[in-house]
Amino acid sequence: MSITEDTESPSPELMLAFYRRLYPFRSIFGWLNHEHAPTRLFTHREFSFTLQGDIYLRYHSFNTADDLKKQVCSLNPTRFEIGPVYSARPRDKKTVRPAAFTPTLRELVFDIDMTDYDTIRTCCSGADICARCWVFIAAAVRVLDEGIREQFGYKHLLWVYSGRRGIHLWISDREAMELTDEQRRALVGWMTVIQGGKEMHKKVNVRTGSRPLPPSLQTALNSLAEVFGELILTDQDCFASREGWEALLRLIPDTGIVKELREKWDTGPHRSSSEKWEDLKDQGRKYKGTPRRTALQTAMEDIILQYTYPRLDAEVSKHRNHLLKAPFCIHPKTGRVCVPVDPNRIDDFRPERVPTVGQLLRELDEIATTDQAEGAEHHSDWEKTSLKPYVEALDKHVMALMEETRRAKRKTDLTW
Repeated sequence: MSITEDTESPSPELMLAFYRRLYPFRSIFGWLNHEHAPTRLFTHREFSFTLQGDIYLRYHSFNTADDLKKQVCSLNPTRFEIGPVYSARPRDKKTVRPAAFTPTLRELVFDIDMTDYDTIRTCCSGADICARCWVFIAAAVRVLDEGIREQFGYKHLLWVYSGRRGIHLWISDREAMELTDEQRRALVGWMTVIQGGKEMHKKVNVRTGSRPLPPSLQTALNSLAEVFGELILTDQDCFASREGWEALLRLIPDTGIVKELREKWDTGPHRSSSEKWEDLKDQGRKYKGTPRRTALQTAMEDIILQYTYPRLDAEVSKHRNHLLKAPFCIHPKTGRVCVPVDPNRIDDFRPERVPTVGQLLRELDEIATTDQAEGAEHHSDWEKTSLKPYVEALDKHVMALMEETRRAKRKTDLTW
């Protein structure tokens, strides 16, 4: 089953009911604030709102979760986004000197979108996504989650499904939040492997001369090699068509090998992607112990990375003042909730199973509410719906952040 643009576009009435009864404002507050009582992490945080008709409002800020909820219910946006913590309250931007209004803290964020895989996936394209091409995203999550934890030591990683065809990562470790724009650019540059536009055939250039891959990238390659066989060669069968195998041959630097393989694939019986990959391996065996074998091996490793390594939207991660859609917003095209995702169970995640706003409100309608006053405020009706495990996942993440804050405060108290 694929998810297309017209799955379930929610009406303003549905959106307002969702905000009033289901959106976990208090959990979002805890996640952004890192403590129970409001701090500058929340009060100086920018929120932006997209209203019906694509009206865009920026530089809102709030004192409490209830203040945020009141404004969201008043504006009834199609979505809202979260920005950085500023040196002054964003709502006071017009009354403070420009030099006194600068971003000071912001989660390190990453964005992976399925459309960046359109040149290689064969099952869907554009806005569509299915369980088969979700494997690209799953592979990206596994590689990035492990790499970020091991290379940088960050612990507080929140993965959030975008509601349509991608996934976002928010890193809330204090060290990550304090990164300058320059440091963010350097970090993202280090992690970016796939570079270049559609006109560039070879998008992986991560080696210096004949040196081996950096250890971190070699670890990723070892993991992705298995994904490559199952996903690229078998399921997507990326090299089955002439267009597919010509794209493959353009990544082989040895013109003699390219000429031999092109003739074989052009004139012989149809060969699957797996068989073509074996043909490449056979070429390597033929030239065992020679520089041609080494060059081909290197090219094949780069091909595995080009077809399976995470494709990052680097611009999202480079600047502290970048805004990103808040978790648990509703995607306006699909009606699906932007829910947290467990990276340890990413292979089991299915976008089509994520609840929609209409589904959640129908679930509430089926529950007897005679014990609740008409028009009363609801803060935890999500507990009665299929949204519950996703909110609980965020709350677990929040508890870890708050414990980290408590430990840091105790350490400060003991060393003053």
